[in-house]
Amino acid sequence: MGVALVVGSCLSLPFGAAVAAQLFPVLGPWGATSLRVVIAAVLLVAIVRPRVRGWTRKQWTAATLFGVSLAAMNGFFYAAIDRIPLGPAVAIEFLGPLVLAAVLTRRLADAAWVGVALVGMALLGIDGMIGADPLDPLGVVFIVIAAGFWILYIRMSARVGALIPGSSGLAMGLVVAAMLLLPVGVPTASIVAGDLHLLLLAAITAVLSSVLPYSFELAALRRLPQRVFGVLLSLEPAFATLAGWLILGQDPTPLRMLAVVLVIAASVGTTLGVRRGRRRDDASGPFTAPIPLPD
Repeated sequence: MGVALVVGSCLSLPFGAAVAAQLFPVLGPWGATSLRVVIAAVLLVAIVRPRVRGWTRKQWTAATLFGVSLAAMNGFFYAAIDRIPLGPAVAIEFLGPLVLAAVLTRRLADAAWVGVALVGMALLGIDGMIGADPLDPLGVVFIVIAAGFWILYIRMSARVGALIPGSSGLAMGLVVAAMLLLPVGVPTASIVAGDLHLLLLAAITAVLSSVLPYSFELAALRRLPQRVFGVLLSLEPAFATLAGWLILGQDPTPLRMLAVVLVIAASVGTTLGVRRGRRRDDASGPFTAPIPLPD
């Protein structure tokens, strides 16, 4: 179940980003980020109805830091894909969870699959540099910053999942992110107020890029170790390449397709390793997926 949730997130996120890119000419990347997060926060609060009365200081701190990671990760990611293609952008951003997976891995097999995924990421990056569409340096800086906040997102998502039942932590994290992005979001309100097409695109983006994937990932992190979660996310560059091709007309090159094959191989290898581990643990006792949490 945990693996299926991560795959669902990997499918949803890049297609949401491809839809969001169509908002950039009108709203800009930060305006699109703000509108998406605000809509997602409103939707999730209405659905979840979080009961925050009685929350401890630890719970509020976790939800707040989670919101900070959401605002920064998404803002810098959208600023990057406004300048560089979607596939290479996701490949470079994946350095964040790859580093986390490498740091947290405890088995030689896990480290080997991280290495395979890293080779795939490198090929995607090389393809972006030597292809017909060279990478914009500022866009690369933005996506590296996003990668750093992706690490914080994974860590805080695990902590929120451990400390706060259900999806209340996610809902309040989105509220925090929406408040942080409000200064850049206010000007966009007047632009989209009378444009149903922009509102529809923003709503689709909010559902595909926030509500569905973050709900899936929060649930997945309750079932999988962070290091396994990080490598499974290597499916995302593959789906980002597909979304870029289908929606944005960014044709995949042979080098990019080879990278996708390596990425999928790493994901399949990690998944099989988790299942074997569960079977071994079932033979000796209940399986628990340890999730190291920050102090």
